[in-house]
Amino acid sequence: MILIVDFGSQTTHLIGRRIREMGVPVEIVTPGQVLTSLKKFKPKGIILSGGPASTYGESALLVDKKIFAQNLPVLGICYGLEVMGQMLGGKVAPGKKKEYGKTSFTLLKNNTLFSNWKNKKKTFTVWMSHFDQVTVPPGDAVIVGSTPEVKIAAFADEKKKQFAVMFHPEAHHTEFGKDILKNFIFKICSEVRVDNRIKIEDLVKGIKEIIGESNAVCALSGGIDSTVTAKLAYLAIGSKLTCIYIDTGLMRLGETEDILKTYKDHFEFKFKVIKAEDLFLKNLKGVIDPESKRKIIGETFIRVLENHAQRLNSKFLLQGTIYPDVIESKGTRHSDKIKTHHNVGGIPQKHGFTIVEPLRMFYKDEVRLLASQLKIPDSVIKRHVFPGPGLAVRIIGEVTKDKVVILKKADRIVVEEIKASGLYEQIWMAFAVFTGIKTTGVTGDERKYGETIAVRVIESKDTMTADWVRLPYEVLARISERIVTEVFEVVRVVFDITTKPPATMEWE
Repeated sequence: MILIVDFGSQTTHLIGRRIREMGVPVEIVTPGQVLTSLKKFKPKGIILSGGPASTYGESALLVDKKIFAQNLPVLGICYGLEVMGQMLGGKVAPGKKKEYGKTSFTLLKNNTLFSNWKNKKKTFTVWMSHFDQVTVPPGDAVIVGSTPEVKIAAFADEKKKQFAVMFHPEAHHTEFGKDILKNFIFKICSEVRVDNRIKIEDLVKGIKEIIGESNAVCALSGGIDSTVTAKLAYLAIGSKLTCIYIDTGLMRLGETEDILKTYKDHFEFKFKVIKAEDLFLKNLKGVIDPESKRKIIGETFIRVLENHAQRLNSKFLLQGTIYPDVIESKGTRHSDKIKTHHNVGGIPQKHGFTIVEPLRMFYKDEVRLLASQLKIPDSVIKRHVFPGPGLAVRIIGEVTKDKVVILKKADRIVVEEIKASGLYEQIWMAFAVFTGIKTTGVTGDERKYGETIAVRVIESKDTMTADWVRLPYEVLARISERIVTEVFEVVRVVFDITTKPPATMEWE
């Protein structure tokens, strides 16, 4: 197995996932647990993850230097490279320019980590997320790769089997990222494969062991995560499950009706619909801060569920929480909180449920594979990702009924045109944002001071990294023309061309 030291990166678990996909077990530990974990697990190699901290300064998050004297292969990734540079005799300093998202990496010297590279490009695309950088390589390590902004983007000490890269090979946007991890796991660490595929029967058994013969409710959103959770729960406890769909009034135009028809036509589990739009809008009145919005939505959501669960004599709540929800809500000790997901950090500490989250450690594409095995309809599997708090986090500033109506109309046009172009299934998310920015327009030769709608269209695989989609100009033009002519209040449309990182998927 491979030991991963978690310095708080948003993608630490993704590193583990990539390695498990290769058939190799992993264990993720904090820096303070490393030495005891080496004795306990006897790993064949160590990976140092990325993280949000800096290696220099009194409060630097480092690791016990003894791990480098264990005669074990070590791979440092991003912050992990900086840790190795700092602790092994090199030097780390603030960079002159930040690198976030896509950049070009050039391999300068062949080595085992980049072996079998003869038929591959010497220069290729990698995914970065850093500001600090190593300015002097440590010990006997040699520089093996660079980017236009970073001279030491990779270094290696073949004799000690110590390697480091500044980019993220675990990110699917990094070309040859899997090959690099495979070289470390199999060529350098001499690992062997085991069968560790996800089995539906194991997930069903796990739910059954937790809930037993009790009643349970499942929070349905219409998305793939909650739908897969509901299907697994139904296989586990049958008629003791009641699924609850709360209509917050913050869904896309016509989406509630479409979702309910899908559930009625394709699923056997019981489900209830609770109309709560007025309550959510009332609780959001006057709220501007994005984090406050998410927490209010989470609080309102759980209280509505509690009220109805009591009538069903249910103390178990199943949720479709997946790993990106957890990590962005500060799911590990040293990670930064990016935003509170309503179904993780947004849930109040005091509630009457035992929460069951069978998909908590999975990524979206893994959930989609489970959905295919469960024979869930394509309309659910291929549906674009939609945030739990709904359109509330796509409205900058206070959420009002009027703003929701405007955004619903604009958003529907975006989705309709993406579908008409034949690109819908190739895209991760396509949506409109109510920016809250007033701008001057001209309509019918008259000045009009109206709203600005932003359009965001991105591609991803696991939500941990994303790139903006290069939509054809004619599609963009059609979206813009329809929004400004069909949504009276809007006079300007802009297109978001920011990757993740540095941006997140949503605007809030």
